[in-house]
Amino acid sequence: MTRSTVAQAVVRFLAHQWSERDGVERRFFGGCCGIFGHGNVAGIGQALATSADDLPYHLSRNEQAMVHTAAAYARAGNRLSTLACTTSIGPGATNMVTGAAAATINRLPVLLLPGDIFSTRVASPVLQELEDQRSYDISVNDCFKPVSRYWDRINRPEQLPSALLAAMRVLTDPAETGAVTLALPQDVQAEAYDWPDELFTRRVWHVPRPVPERAAVSRAAQLARSAERPLIVAGGGVIYSEATEELRRFAERYGIPVAETQAGKGALAYGHPLAVGAIGATGTTAANALAREADLIIGVGTRYSDFTTASRTIFAPEARFINLNITAFDAAKLSGLQLVGDAREGLADLAEAFAGWGGTPAAYRERAAELTRAWDTAVDAAYALEGSPLPQSAVIGAVNAAAGDDGVVVCAAGSMPGDLHKLWRPSGPGSYHVEYGYSCMGYEIAGGLGVKLAAPEREVFVLVGDGSYLMMAQELVTAISEGVKLVVVLVDNSGFASIGRLSESVGAERLGTSYRDRDGGPLPVDLAANAASLGASVLRPESVSDLRKALDAARSTTETTVIYVRTDPLADDAPSSEAWWDVPVSATGTTEATRQAREAYEESKRSQHPHLAPPA
Repeated sequence: MTRSTVAQAVVRFLAHQWSERDGVERRFFGGCCGIFGHGNVAGIGQALATSADDLPYHLSRNEQAMVHTAAAYARAGNRLSTLACTTSIGPGATNMVTGAAAATINRLPVLLLPGDIFSTRVASPVLQELEDQRSYDISVNDCFKPVSRYWDRINRPEQLPSALLAAMRVLTDPAETGAVTLALPQDVQAEAYDWPDELFTRRVWHVPRPVPERAAVSRAAQLARSAERPLIVAGGGVIYSEATEELRRFAERYGIPVAETQAGKGALAYGHPLAVGAIGATGTTAANALAREADLIIGVGTRYSDFTTASRTIFAPEARFINLNITAFDAAKLSGLQLVGDAREGLADLAEAFAGWGGTPAAYRERAAELTRAWDTAVDAAYALEGSPLPQSAVIGAVNAAAGDDGVVVCAAGSMPGDLHKLWRPSGPGSYHVEYGYSCMGYEIAGGLGVKLAAPEREVFVLVGDGSYLMMAQELVTAISEGVKLVVVLVDNSGFASIGRLSESVGAERLGTSYRDRDGGPLPVDLAANAASLGASVLRPESVSDLRKALDAARSTTETTVIYVRTDPLADDAPSSEAWWDVPVSATGTTEATRQAREAYEESKRSQHPHLAPPA
């Protein structure tokens, strides 16, 4: 038996957890991010202070940001490792709710350890306690329940072992993973208990690769035999399961074009003859044209978000779906034929089962290549634009060139994720990291920090707009204090460009989407000076050629560098995806523009398909 506090037991347990897949073992927790206050400083804080060698501590500057950092770390490691996050009670805890939602929506494992009120209630109400007349057992940490895949409150030391094991079960389950919350009352954290030594032995969690049911694979093969225009939609599950080589072999063997979701971008590297790029509302015209014509959609590791399906307008009504997914919930979408299993194993099984099918006709493959060449020409033109302020597409093109084969681009919200999805030419898996399940403003710099902590050998390029930067810039300080180098390209268009365009299109006249003073003039705000005040080196290029030089200089240094560029908020220089996204328009517009927008909206609504027909 080992006598220690609850908090010390938590830290010691986390330090001894490992994950394993394909015979490769790794520490599951790369460290713990935290901000201390009453509720965790005397518990988890004290435990971390005496366990630095076992569980490294990273001082964050914002609680939401630390969860983004942990989620990005997990994604960069294909969900096989993560970071823990600890906070005080009250606002420190609730600041993590947004990050928890983003992690769960994106199916990324993070462990949250918020401090909680006294379990003994001897001094209630304590500072920052939420009093609820329905129960004394409710605290603000109950907010985490709907955004956590597992939630527990440790009111007695005896409860801890089972809760820790349950937390690890969920975190390492590829079908169930997401945010896990263990609320730790501050008095319980400091309470001593005699723990069984087995709790602290090295424990390896084997991450499974379940194979799809053999009969389902046979049904999929039968369905494929009648297909002439199949299309693969590669989602994040392809990358997380490290199935990119299996995807390439499968696509090449049968000549099936591959389109990619935001999370799946990079599953097939740019330039591959069957890579047709992004699909959906922010997709390429090549992928979207093939999607409209496809008679069979093979979705691999995708959850079919509204952007992927262009709000269910991109696929033909008669199209049939084969959905290979680790999660039955996602495999059942769009009335698809369900293949519940690991992407790599499932693709290997499909490749063998499809052997009786001759693959796609040569004419179909050539059409896919022709459509892709046309899109490449449009992207080349967008990348080559010049101007002052700089065109956003040219900024993306310059960063894409600077990233090379070892770079990772990180982005999350605003107009850039859509443009990146269309325009970015990925070098392979892991080179494209855009949080678009929750599209959370403020994710970018914190996410870039997580990527760099997980993959220090790669150059990390953070693309962040001024609106998102102003919500969460302080993690620049964390990067600098941790000695973590980032290249941050801060794009200033004086407002919310993406929502500005959307606002205008629905008749809201760009209300609240630009940064102006009361007289309509520019604000005296200098974001570059702000970045410099936070400790970053700052460059201010004013032309595309200057931007390229700045990017080269940033790559060559070991310091975190912010490259500040101004762009035009009214410009929309990326080529159109020729796809739709469902955003309702007022049915009683008072302007001609709104009335026209409503007519166009109703027309597009008629193109939506429920996809209720079962596979033939």
